[in-house]
Amino acid sequence: MTQLKTFSSSVDASGIEARFGLRMAAMLNEQADRTPHDISERLRVAREQAIARARTSRQLAAAPATATQRLGRAGNALMLGGGNPWFNRLASALPLLLLVVGLMVIDELHDRQQIQAAAEVDVALLGDELPPDAYRDAGFVEFLKSRE
Repeated sequence: MTQLKTFSSSVDASGIEARFGLRMAAMLNEQADRTPHDISERLRVAREQAIARARTSRQLAAAPATATQRLGRAGNALMLGGGNPWFNRLASALPLLLLVVGLMVIDELHDRQQIQAAAEVDVALLGDELPPDAYRDAGFVEFLKSRE
């Protein structure tokens, strides 16, 4: 019963739209003699454009299903992979994979820089004339601060 109501309401809606269109056309035809020439020309061009759009929409609706299957879900847009779901999944996971690899490379470079800085400090300490225990002495640290 509900399907019948839905069908009848959609039929009623299209009938109402058709009657409204006819009434509007009749009213515009009555007023056509009173409108200035430039407005009537703009209305004529708009009417031609509306008719052209209606024709194309009807042609698209009547097009065979194979054409819409070839286009895929994107409609008129270009779709990479031809609508292949595995390609789409791979294409959506690729940026995430590149981000993770980039973060790993940044972490590795950061670790190398820290190791290089620690190695430079070790070389400076071991190559210096002072023993490493001198740097632990609080008095020596005060001595270095006062020299600066």
